[in-house]
Amino acid sequence: MRFGLSFRPLIAFCALLAVLAVAVVDADARSRVSFGSRGSKTFTAPPTTQTAPNQARPVERTMAQPSQPATAGAAARPAAPAGGLLNRPGILGGFAAGFLGAGLIGLLLGHGLTGGLGGFASILGLLLQVGLVVGVGYMLWSWWQRRSQPALAGGPSLRDAGPSQPMGLGGGGGAASPPFVPTASDFEQFERLLGEVQTAYGAEDLGRLRQRVTPEVLSYYAEELAANTSRGVLNRISDVKLLQGDLSEAWREGNADYATVAMRYSLNDEIVDRASGRVTEGGPDEATEVWTFMRTPGGAWLLSAVQQA
Repeated sequence: MRFGLSFRPLIAFCALLAVLAVAVVDADARSRVSFGSRGSKTFTAPPTTQTAPNQARPVERTMAQPSQPATAGAAARPAAPAGGLLNRPGILGGFAAGFLGAGLIGLLLGHGLTGGLGGFASILGLLLQVGLVVGVGYMLWSWWQRRSQPALAGGPSLRDAGPSQPMGLGGGGGAASPPFVPTASDFEQFERLLGEVQTAYGAEDLGRLRQRVTPEVLSYYAEELAANTSRGVLNRISDVKLLQGDLSEAWREGNADYATVAMRYSLNDEIVDRASGRVTEGGPDEATEVWTFMRTPGGAWLLSAVQQA
């Protein structure tokens, strides 16, 4: 009993530390979830950069589906019927199966391969059995030789690349796509979207968010704002300022351009009680995230994914 009583203060101190640790973690009002879609690269980690030297967290919430293997269709096709003497229709196949069956029955009964039939039929059956064994052996050997040969590459060659199918960098899923390099104007739009998306979220303005994010990202933001309303709190965000940013990767996929950018920024991120207006969590903060933007031809850039770095 004395031994247990002596450890009670230590246990109470450890419990206090655990409560303080949870409080420190909860003081960060920003969401720590990685969400959205990056086209065919949704399930591929973006390259690290000087701004985000650590690998970004995988996307945890997305409407994208993993790409199906190219051989899935081939596996669904029914197998062709096997050839050979026993599978041939007509009289020849019936005689071959009968002679082989007679020989095997004789062997199992201890009469030898020719014990199932007598006279000329036994000799003919033996010859057919030997021929079948040789034929099966030859087919197995041929199959093994074909399997041992290296497969030839089936991808597009330079001769296949024309004006309508240029060969370049970018794009996922094994399809060739033309190179795409964001311009200085694009980077200015990325920086502007960083502040506009954050402040629109803090103001719970779904109309402004709808003009700056994809429908998928908008659905996640709307869900978070609804949860805040249910809790009786407001996630107020202000003073967003980009501190450092650089390009992780950019590619063209189908008729859409994608650009993934690592950004380190400062902001004032607070959780405010709706009833009293009192700040319950958060404050000045700094974050490093990887944002992916997408646009269609002639369209504006939209935020399509956010990953924690």
